[in-house]
Amino acid sequence: MEEIVLSIIMHSGEARSYSMEAIRLAKEGNFEKAMDLIRMADEELGYAHSSQTSLIQGEAANDQIKFSLLLVHAQDHLMTTMTFKDMAVELIEVHEKLYKLEDKK
Repeated sequence: MEEIVLSIIMHSGEARSYSMEAIRLAKEGNFEKAMDLIRMADEELGYAHSSQTSLIQGEAANDQIKFSLLLVHAQDHLMTTMTFKDMAVELIEVHEKLYKLEDKK
């Protein structure tokens, strides 16, 4: 189970890093690359979610899931990153609109 938990943390961390970099690129006006990174973040979140699903399926099959601080951290990391990625998409769109407005001046 520890391997699954660490997989959730690792993939969530990658997704968060991609999302942060995407925001930075959007601030510089590089929207295409920013969205490429968002797609990469989505892929990493997919891997993390698959790991999470395997834990849930195990519990549904009456496997004993040992709760630990590490498991709680992994769940928190995943859910926070999912929200952060969604907010990154919104920020990219805002930066793109601002970029277009400033371009018209």
